[in-house]
Amino acid sequence: MPTTRRRSRANHPRIASPTDADYLAVMSRAVFQAGLSWAAIDRQWEQLLVAFDGFAPAAVAAYNQRDVERIMEHPGILHSERKINATIHNAQALLAAAKEHGSVRRYLRSLGGYDGVVADLKRRFSHVGDISAYYFLFRCGEAVPPFSRWIKTVKGDHPRIREMVQAYAQR
Repeated sequence: MPTTRRRSRANHPRIASPTDADYLAVMSRAVFQAGLSWAAIDRQWEQLLVAFDGFAPAAVAAYNQRDVERIMEHPGILHSERKINATIHNAQALLAAAKEHGSVRRYLRSLGGYDGVVADLKRRFSHVGDISAYYFLFRCGEAVPPFSRWIKTVKGDHPRIREMVQAYAQR
Protein backbone atom coordinates (compact mmCIF):
# COMPACT_ATOMS: atom_id res chain seq x y z
CA MET A 1 0.00 0.00 0.00
CA PRO A 2 1.52 3.36 -1.01
CA THR A 3 2.08 5.91 1.69
CA THR A 4 0.76 9.40 1.36
CA ARG A 5 3.18 12.22 1.92
CA ARG A 6 2.07 15.42 3.53
CA ARG A 7 2.64 18.41 1.34
CA SER A 8 5.54 20.47 2.59
CA ARG A 9 5.36 24.19 3.09
CA ALA A 10 7.56 24.53 0.02
CA ASN A 11 4.36 24.75 -2.03
CA HIS A 12 3.23 27.85 -0.19
CA PRO A 13 6.32 29.70 1.06
CA ARG A 14 6.36 33.31 2.16
CA ILE A 15 7.88 35.55 -0.49
CA ALA A 16 10.24 38.16 0.94
CA SER A 17 10.39 40.44 -2.11
CA PRO A 18 7.46 39.61 -4.38
CA THR A 19 7.37 40.74 -7.99
CA ASP A 20 4.12 41.89 -9.56
CA ALA A 21 3.83 38.41 -11.10
CA ASP A 22 4.25 36.89 -7.63
CA TYR A 23 1.44 39.06 -6.25
CA LEU A 24 -0.89 38.04 -9.07
CA ALA A 25 0.10 34.37 -8.86
CA VAL A 26 -0.53 34.20 -5.10
CA MET A 27 -3.85 36.02 -5.40
CA SER A 28 -4.87 33.80 -8.33
CA ARG A 29 -3.92 30.67 -6.44
CA ALA A 30 -6.19 31.81 -3.61
CA VAL A 31 -9.01 32.47 -6.09
CA PHE A 32 -8.63 29.06 -7.73
CA GLN A 33 -8.34 27.26 -4.36
CA ALA A 34 -11.56 28.79 -3.00
CA GLY A 35 -14.13 26.07 -2.49
CA LEU A 36 -11.77 23.33 -3.68
CA SER A 37 -9.13 21.05 -2.30
CA TRP A 38 -5.83 22.90 -2.07
CA ALA A 39 -4.15 19.68 -3.19
CA ALA A 40 -6.14 19.78 -6.45
CA ILE A 41 -4.78 23.24 -7.28
CA ASP A 42 -1.29 22.18 -6.15
CA ARG A 43 -1.44 19.40 -8.76
CA GLN A 44 -2.62 21.85 -11.44
CA TRP A 45 -0.31 24.71 -10.56
CA GLU A 46 2.35 24.18 -13.23
CA GLN A 47 -0.33 24.06 -15.93
CA LEU A 48 -2.03 27.16 -14.52
CA LEU A 49 1.31 28.99 -14.76
CA VAL A 50 1.54 27.99 -18.42
CA ALA A 51 -2.09 28.89 -19.20
CA PHE A 52 -1.72 32.34 -17.60
CA ASP A 53 1.70 33.28 -18.99
CA GLY A 54 3.36 32.92 -15.59
CA PHE A 55 0.80 35.38 -14.19
CA ALA A 56 2.61 38.34 -15.74
CA PRO A 57 0.11 41.09 -14.86
CA ALA A 58 0.45 43.09 -18.10
CA ALA A 59 -0.08 39.98 -20.22
CA VAL A 60 -3.05 38.71 -18.18
CA ALA A 61 -4.64 42.18 -17.98
CA ALA A 62 -4.71 42.31 -21.78
CA TYR A 63 -6.52 38.98 -22.17
CA ASN A 64 -9.71 38.98 -24.21
CA GLN A 65 -12.50 36.47 -24.84
CA ARG A 66 -10.27 34.36 -27.09
CA ASP A 67 -7.81 34.03 -24.21
CA VAL A 68 -10.63 32.99 -21.87
CA GLU A 69 -11.65 30.32 -24.39
CA ARG A 70 -8.01 29.21 -24.77
CA ILE A 71 -7.66 28.81 -21.01
CA MET A 72 -11.01 26.99 -20.82
CA GLU A 73 -9.57 24.45 -23.28
CA HIS A 74 -6.16 24.16 -21.57
CA PRO A 75 -5.66 20.58 -20.38
CA GLY A 76 -5.07 19.69 -16.77
CA ILE A 77 -6.61 22.74 -15.07
CA LEU A 78 -9.89 23.78 -13.50
CA HIS A 79 -12.10 25.20 -16.24
CA SER A 80 -13.98 27.89 -14.36
CA GLU A 81 -14.83 30.87 -16.52
CA ARG A 82 -15.70 32.88 -13.38
CA LYS A 83 -12.26 32.29 -11.86
CA ILE A 84 -10.51 32.96 -15.17
CA ASN A 85 -12.35 36.26 -15.55
CA ALA A 86 -11.60 37.10 -11.90
CA THR A 87 -7.89 36.55 -12.60
CA ILE A 88 -8.03 38.91 -15.59
CA HIS A 89 -9.88 41.54 -13.55
CA ASN A 90 -7.40 41.14 -10.70
CA ALA A 91 -4.45 41.63 -13.05
CA GLN A 92 -6.02 44.90 -14.23
CA ALA A 93 -6.74 46.00 -10.65
CA LEU A 94 -3.21 45.08 -9.53
CA LEU A 95 -1.67 47.17 -12.30
CA ALA A 96 -3.96 50.09 -11.43
CA ALA A 97 -3.02 49.89 -7.73
CA ALA A 98 0.69 49.72 -8.59
CA LYS A 99 0.38 52.71 -10.91
CA GLU A 100 -1.60 54.71 -8.36
CA HIS A 101 0.83 54.04 -5.48
CA GLY A 102 4.12 53.45 -7.27
CA SER A 103 4.21 49.71 -6.50
CA VAL A 104 2.00 46.94 -5.17
CA ARG A 105 3.93 46.88 -1.89
CA ARG A 106 3.34 50.63 -1.40
CA TYR A 107 -0.35 50.12 -2.20
CA LEU A 108 -0.64 47.38 0.45
CA ARG A 109 1.20 49.44 3.05
CA SER A 110 -0.80 52.62 2.40
CA LEU A 111 -4.04 51.26 3.81
CA GLY A 112 -3.54 51.61 7.56
CA GLY A 113 -2.90 48.07 8.70
CA TYR A 114 -4.40 44.63 8.24
CA ASP A 115 -8.09 45.52 8.53
CA GLY A 116 -7.78 48.39 6.06
CA VAL A 117 -5.83 46.27 3.59
CA VAL A 118 -8.34 43.42 3.73
CA ALA A 119 -11.28 45.78 3.27
CA ASP A 120 -9.67 47.32 0.20
CA LEU A 121 -8.59 43.95 -1.26
CA LYS A 122 -12.18 42.72 -0.95
CA ARG A 123 -13.49 45.90 -2.58
CA ARG A 124 -10.95 46.22 -5.38
CA PHE A 125 -10.31 42.59 -6.38
CA SER A 126 -12.67 39.88 -7.56
CA HIS A 127 -13.28 36.69 -5.58
CA VAL A 128 -11.17 37.85 -2.62
CA GLY A 129 -12.61 37.27 0.84
CA ASP A 130 -11.24 37.03 4.36
CA ILE A 131 -9.47 33.69 3.89
CA SER A 132 -7.93 34.50 0.51
CA ALA A 133 -6.86 37.95 1.76
CA TYR A 134 -5.07 36.43 4.77
CA TYR A 135 -3.42 33.81 2.53
CA PHE A 136 -2.38 36.49 0.00
CA LEU A 137 -0.93 38.86 2.59
CA PHE A 138 0.84 36.10 4.53
CA ARG A 139 2.43 34.58 1.42
CA CYS A 140 3.50 38.01 0.11
CA GLY A 141 5.35 38.79 3.34
CA GLU A 142 2.94 41.39 4.67
CA ALA A 143 1.99 41.78 8.32
CA VAL A 144 -0.96 39.65 9.36
CA PRO A 145 -2.46 39.07 12.79
CA PRO A 146 -1.37 35.92 14.58
CA PHE A 147 -3.29 32.95 13.24
CA SER A 148 -4.87 32.23 16.64
CA ARG A 149 -6.39 35.73 16.71
CA TRP A 150 -7.39 35.71 13.06
CA ILE A 151 -9.11 32.30 13.13
CA LYS A 152 -11.51 33.56 15.80
CA THR A 153 -12.88 36.10 13.31
CA VAL A 154 -13.73 33.68 10.46
CA LYS A 155 -16.15 30.78 10.26
CA GLY A 156 -15.09 27.20 9.72
CA ASP A 157 -11.84 25.33 9.97
CA HIS A 158 -8.91 26.29 7.77
CA PRO A 159 -6.34 23.53 8.26
CA ARG A 160 -4.13 24.40 5.28
CA ILE A 161 -3.70 28.01 6.36
CA ARG A 162 -3.05 26.88 9.94
CA GLU A 163 -0.47 24.37 8.66
CA MET A 164 1.22 27.00 6.50
CA VAL A 165 1.41 29.57 9.31
CA GLN A 166 2.60 27.04 11.89
CA ALA A 167 5.28 25.72 9.55
CA TYR A 168 6.55 29.24 9.03
CA ALA A 169 6.50 29.97 12.78
CA GLN A 170 8.66 26.89 13.46
CA ARG A 171 11.49 28.16 11.22
